[in-house]
Amino acid sequence: MIARLLYAALFIVVLPALLVAWGARLDTLLSLPAYGSPVMGWPIVAAGVALMLAATRSLWVLGHGLPASPFPPTQFVTRGIYGVVAHPIYIGAIITAVGVSLATQSGGGLWIVTPTLALAIAAWVIGFERDATIARFGAQPAPLLSLPHATNDAPLLRERFAFIGVVLAPWLTGFMAIELLGAGSDGISTYMAWDAALPVIPWTESIYFSTYVIAALAPFIVRTRRQLRELGLDGLWATAIIMPLYLALPLVAVAKPVEGNGFWEEMLRFERAGDAPTTAFPSFHIVWACIAARVWAERFPRWRWPLALLVAATAIACVTTGMHSAADIVAGGVAYVVVIRRTSIWGALCSASEAIANSWREARVGPVRLLSHGAYAAAGATLSVAVAVALAGADHLWWIVAMALVGVGGAGLWAQLVEGSPQLLRPYGYFGSVVAMPLFAIVMTAFGADGWLALAALTTGAAFGQPVGRLRCLVQGCCHGREAIGVPGICYTHPQSRVVRLSPLGGASVHPTPLYSIVWTLLVGALLLRLWSLHAPLSFIGGAYLILVGAGRFVEEHFRGEPQTRVVGGLRMYQWLGIVMIVAGAAVACIATPSAPSAAGLHPSTILPLLGLFLACYAAYGVDSPDSSRRFSRLV
Repeated sequence: MIARLLYAALFIVVLPALLVAWGARLDTLLSLPAYGSPVMGWPIVAAGVALMLAATRSLWVLGHGLPASPFPPTQFVTRGIYGVVAHPIYIGAIITAVGVSLATQSGGGLWIVTPTLALAIAAWVIGFERDATIARFGAQPAPLLSLPHATNDAPLLRERFAFIGVVLAPWLTGFMAIELLGAGSDGISTYMAWDAALPVIPWTESIYFSTYVIAALAPFIVRTRRQLRELGLDGLWATAIIMPLYLALPLVAVAKPVEGNGFWEEMLRFERAGDAPTTAFPSFHIVWACIAARVWAERFPRWRWPLALLVAATAIACVTTGMHSAADIVAGGVAYVVVIRRTSIWGALCSASEAIANSWREARVGPVRLLSHGAYAAAGATLSVAVAVALAGADHLWWIVAMALVGVGGAGLWAQLVEGSPQLLRPYGYFGSVVAMPLFAIVMTAFGADGWLALAALTTGAAFGQPVGRLRCLVQGCCHGREAIGVPGICYTHPQSRVVRLSPLGGASVHPTPLYSIVWTLLVGALLLRLWSLHAPLSFIGGAYLILVGAGRFVEEHFRGEPQTRVVGGLRMYQWLGIVMIVAGAAVACIATPSAPSAAGLHPSTILPLLGLFLACYAAYGVDSPDSSRRFSRLV
């Protein structure tokens, strides 16, 4: 009972209070657009709280339990609000956070706290709760608001309408939110001279508008549930891929002015009401036109060529209505290809990862062994420092190099304490560098150097260097995944790989967890680089790194299968550390620091120090004494 009360107090009192306090603190540090009023916000809060209360009652009455993962209900609930939507408590919490932010006109709450809460919830569901629920109760019926199963029977009318809530509502919410956030001070126009000079042709709005019609009707003309599901997945993946690009890329396209007072001129003005130039590259209008036209062509094969012509005309209309540049259209076409070919693209990435994972090469020079994959770690560290120096300036080169080397040493010491064994004499642990580098930044400050600048620059650079270093993980076999069932995986077959030597998973299809990390960390790097371009506070950049990487590590760790990793309280040890990273990131973001300076660029004088860093890191990660059994002597 005490544990239940403490759990309830944490999530009902302590966490909401901390989130409100975090938003208030961020409002004093960041200049973010604030919206709302008490009249607007408190009814939204009431709706969110009502949703959570309704879900809690359903769990108590129907499930005979509480909404607490450590104390789950004894029965899986599929009635009440749970028959309508999955995870109503989490959705209610996000709605409540939005409402509080609007009621208090907190820009920090709306644009930082609420998205972070949503990210943490998504990480929790994907990285723990979803599979834990299936393991406890088995597969269960999907709620009303969900995509149908991939069968060849006709979808029900309610399933067609559910498409609006499952796919279109999240897309529209994200799209409008990014527009309300507005363009940053670093905006770069996507217009070229020739398309910037083109006049606006108002009547082409009739073609431009057709996308709304065919996209809205698409879920109602498909023949099978399989097609409806595929349409929904296309829309969700397009949203997941393109929305982050709007945030990470400073590319904008300001709509051209419309002259005249005719019908189509007024339609163009109406469509542009509240429009912002930030949701232009890639053009989602083109993506939706292509997705919808594909569905219509499957339903009416004879219309295939007219539909193709309509898509081409829509692409032209995007330019002639003054809504997009030609570059936006091309990027939209590329994004559409990525969306519809996502399975084959991911398969190719998995195949490439598997080839790298089994590419072990080594050479002996007397008692010393040279490992080819040590070059990946060395290249990653060098790239991290190069990016950091380009951001912070060559004056900080040696401090940043020293911080990187301290990070390598911290990773080595951490792994010795956590994973060191006769089989693992010189392992490396990422969290050691996460601890060591901030401590070194404190030392830097004591010596009069700018520790915050070096730390923020190196964390930004690390988000680009770590994906390169992860290629070493593939070859080494560390950080490997657990068995992949029903999803694409990779096979480790090289006898020197940890997967083959130290686990029973050699030759089995396992989750490509290093690849998961590579993709996520590159996105994190793009977002951090954008924050630097916007001159965000250095502490906020560092805090954002911890939050984003911590959430990614929580999910990644769920799919990892290293036998030596301990499980504590139902979570893998590194999942707990991922949670610590998120909390620490929120705390770090609250510290008042100077803003990030303009990027200085790389100077030719940095080439030799970077080369020396590469050699030092290669010695750490790629050179060992395989015949020795002394600590630190052997990498494998």
